[in-house]
Amino acid sequence: MKYSIQNEFFQIEVLEKGAELCSIKSRLTNQEFMWQADPEIWGSHAPNLFPVIGCLKDDGFIHEGKEYAMPKHGFIRNNKDIQLHSKSENELCFVLKSNENTRKLYPFKFEFYIHYILDGKKLHVKHDVVNTGSKDMLFCLGGHPAFACPLKEGEKYSDYYLEFEQKETAHTWMIVDNGLIGQKGKLILDENDRIELAPDLFAKDALIFKNLKSSFVKLRSKNSNFSLKVSLDDFPYLGLWAKPNAPYVCIEPWIGIADSYDLSRKFSEKEIIQSLDSGQTFSAAYSIEITE
Repeated sequence: MKYSIQNEFFQIEVLEKGAELCSIKSRLTNQEFMWQADPEIWGSHAPNLFPVIGCLKDDGFIHEGKEYAMPKHGFIRNNKDIQLHSKSENELCFVLKSNENTRKLYPFKFEFYIHYILDGKKLHVKHDVVNTGSKDMLFCLGGHPAFACPLKEGEKYSDYYLEFEQKETAHTWMIVDNGLIGQKGKLILDENDRIELAPDLFAKDALIFKNLKSSFVKLRSKNSNFSLKVSLDDFPYLGLWAKPNAPYVCIEPWIGIADSYDLSRKFSEKEIIQSLDSGQTFSAAYSIEITE
């Protein structure tokens, strides 16, 4: 099932399964900005990542001496237990509460809320994680939105580029065997603010950055004034990815990262793991702002 809201600029659609954003369409031009999940290439639109991001060493983690299996990117993605919590003129909110299925994978009691809020030419994607258990709760959180690129007939992938708020000097972090994080890799940004898109840019998997200065990154066209801006304010890490030669690009705000190949499997020792006290709520949001 899909749910939809709209304003004067855009209409969005969200799948109930996984609470996955699947469409941002212009009401002015009818342009679709989201990747439409061709299963022959990559069958997702914008998975929600919780309580882990990426791969875990040996596909699981250890907590308080017990081992848990966990799929890549966690269990929100494609989850059929998520339900619509509320709907208003400009907001959709979905919720997943811990249950028998989640406890097999993850020992914490929680409520996970995700809000999609239309605000003029912006779409805010807000997450609320509530610790409903009696112990501290450990988790990571992120987004994985995929944007159609190129947008127009006759355009090429190389007609687009990614532009950062500030000039950056940043290496990517390498992805090694089994999707784990290795050492620093190639220098991608050398005191500049631009990455040119090319069909082979992601030939060695995602580009992963930690602690950039920029608070946003834009997908821009060389042929028009089009701009799609993804804010990163609450998310210190960034993933950029697409299947090689595929007509989309993922701009992924992360609080978390895949396991490093040289770390232990203890969940509490995972890089940038968040700890939330009993009864408390953690909130983080990113936004997507489109200029046609």
